[in-house]
Amino acid sequence: MSRRVKIGAMLMMVLLLTMLFMVTGCSNGEEPAAEAPAQEAPAEESQGMKIGMVVKNTNAEYIQAFIIGATETAEELGHELIVTDAQGDSLKIMDAIDTFIVQEVDGFILAGAVDLKTLVPGIERLNEENIPVFALDTSPEGGYVDMFLTFDLVDSSEKAAEQMIEGMKAANAGEVPEGVVIEITGALVDMFARECNVGFTNVVSQYPQLTVVQGEGNWNNDDSYNRTSDLLSRYGDEVVGIYVHTPDIMGAGAVAAVENAGMNPADYFISGICIGLEGMDLIEEGKLHAVVEQPALDSAILAVRYLDDMFNGRSIPEIGDTVEVEGELWSPGIVVENPFADGGRMMILQGPLVPTEVPTDDSRLWENRIQ
Repeated sequence: MSRRVKIGAMLMMVLLLTMLFMVTGCSNGEEPAAEAPAQEAPAEESQGMKIGMVVKNTNAEYIQAFIIGATETAEELGHELIVTDAQGDSLKIMDAIDTFIVQEVDGFILAGAVDLKTLVPGIERLNEENIPVFALDTSPEGGYVDMFLTFDLVDSSEKAAEQMIEGMKAANAGEVPEGVVIEITGALVDMFARECNVGFTNVVSQYPQLTVVQGEGNWNNDDSYNRTSDLLSRYGDEVVGIYVHTPDIMGAGAVAAVENAGMNPADYFISGICIGLEGMDLIEEGKLHAVVEQPALDSAILAVRYLDDMFNGRSIPEIGDTVEVEGELWSPGIVVENPFADGGRMMILQGPLVPTEVPTDDSRLWENRIQ
């Protein structure tokens, strides 16, 4: 027999012995141990993501609330937040967006702008890079915005204007007097100001005895002071009311103009939307009549939380959804199609009327949470 045949026979014997051993090993009356099912490793939460945030003006208190809400929530969730102050300049916003893209941010928040059309190419670049876009305060008027978090500017302005009218009635035996109402607007190029004007006009236009005169306050107390002073000088005793689009950044100017003219601010039922720390003081002093609070801190918190959901493959509220959280002043949040951008969601948060619906010392007001 050749050497090759002998080796082959030996290998065959080894194989037969191995098989016999396996059979006897499994027939000893015990069931073989079942293999443990494979365990899938729990999905890890995405951390260390970068979020780029552009704000309009860090000096404004509501912008500070945006920054605080976003920063604290990003830290809580383990993400990095990079904040740039573009001072409302659309070209600076687009430069910031280009920088964020180079820095490879995973999400973007636009927290305020003035010209919402000029910056659209920047939003479109973010869309091309598949970077989620969120907006607070104002929405880009083009491009895709995953979610615009705001409160109903028209509805809130109507609520504030109606309260101004109620003040007039209370002071005039239940009647709305004939006279002039001064409307101090924001920057009229801004979508926010246009929406405020619509809500105010919807109410005041019901009273033909009232004549509205406008002064552009440009979202600052200096311009608000100058425009209010000019209009008080021109119309004098004819003025029966003053409406300020956003008293948080223009109310002090209007109040100072009234006081410097030797008049009492309480006699003009000064109302509007957005309070801020300065506005809270003016309400408590009786110099502002009623103001709807902007849910600034909450909107920034929600923006970062929803970005975190997207980072981790979780769904965010869709058009048609209503988001309710017990005890939150912004709840319920209603999700609709964004009417300003080319696509995406708009989540409308609630804003309470202070001090009529909520007192100034309510701990849920962001002004009391950041002091």
